[in-house]
Amino acid sequence: MNQYDSEAVMFDPQDAVLVLEDGQVYVGEPYGAIGTTSGEIVFATGMTGYQETLTDPSYDRQIVVQTFPHIGDTGINGEDPESSKIWVAGYVVRDPSPNVSNWRATGSLDDDLESNHIVGISHIDTRKLVRHLRSAGVMRAAIFSGDALLDDNGKLRSIESMLDEVKATPQMKGLSLYDEVSTKEAYTIEPCGEFEGKDPLFTVAAVDLGIKAMTPHRMAERGCRVHVVPSTITFDELKALNPDGVFFSNGPGDPEQADPEVNLLRQVLDAGYPFFGICFGNQLLGRALGFGTYKLKFGHRGINQPVKDMTTGKIEITAHNHGFAVDAPIGETVDAPFENGKYGKVFVSHVDLNDNVVEGLQCVDIPAFSVQYHPEAAAGPHDAAYLFDRFVDLMRSTKEGTRNA
Repeated sequence: MNQYDSEAVMFDPQDAVLVLEDGQVYVGEPYGAIGTTSGEIVFATGMTGYQETLTDPSYDRQIVVQTFPHIGDTGINGEDPESSKIWVAGYVVRDPSPNVSNWRATGSLDDDLESNHIVGISHIDTRKLVRHLRSAGVMRAAIFSGDALLDDNGKLRSIESMLDEVKATPQMKGLSLYDEVSTKEAYTIEPCGEFEGKDPLFTVAAVDLGIKAMTPHRMAERGCRVHVVPSTITFDELKALNPDGVFFSNGPGDPEQADPEVNLLRQVLDAGYPFFGICFGNQLLGRALGFGTYKLKFGHRGINQPVKDMTTGKIEITAHNHGFAVDAPIGETVDAPFENGKYGKVFVSHVDLNDNVVEGLQCVDIPAFSVQYHPEAAAGPHDAAYLFDRFVDLMRSTKEGTRNA
């Protein structure tokens, strides 16, 4: 159904209702669990990989709208999740598949959402909704279905009361969420593929700020032993792992609310460890170097974003999931602002061709780089997988003392 004026909206107890912070209302059908949920509403443009999207910790406290109209065709399986649970706060789709057809499927997406208590809505005009979010910007929203549509007297609630609930939801800017999604206990991923059973070529300490399972796997494929550690790790604990390199993962929330992680990263840089960061890790490197971060109007989420590698001139189609970005000058090498250039020179290594947003940082005088997008990209594309090779090369050259400073 189309958007409604909140003054004239009509719905019944069998419906699901999506209410946006600015008063727009969409009435559709329940999908997944019945109840209510709220969060920042964002849209993802991928045509595939809905299971990876749902289990990406970077979507913590966000209601995700799928722009691709048909969702759920291939069901769910035990191989594709990027973490141990579904992290999205809510789910919005146009046309859920009535059938599951895939040889790996172990169940339907609808049943999986229901068993994980993920409230969703279907059969609304997602094109209209996404066009609105692109022009107005992402905002808070809530989905209501079942008893959540009724007041204490068993009568249908007013849209105004639902809107009050939406406006009571915390805004994403200002939220610190990485501790919420991080592993509580360290674990280790051993080398795999052609390196399985062999001594590791390098040891990586990967700080989990919302890490996706494919990330340490990509490193393990290249002969690395990866210690995935909690966000609460201290520098002394990290140092005790004797890593050849340090990695900071993707994750949710506002990078301006991550001072403990920025301080940890500065200790890593001060000690001379080779560093690689992805997504939230890129924003934290930017902050550690003295740059600011800011919230994008509607962010980048999906697997079809064009990015230019400024070091090679190559254009990559890449996977993204971020609502914040680093504020750094493009097209020039500058002194990192922190403490009058303490970390030497740095330049923007990757740029989004849709809107010129910074998508990567490369330090010149210290062994550190990062990208804003996702080179692990389990659902594809894999154009940027070479960045893991760059990290391995950086660890090798630093260990051998052959890196040009």
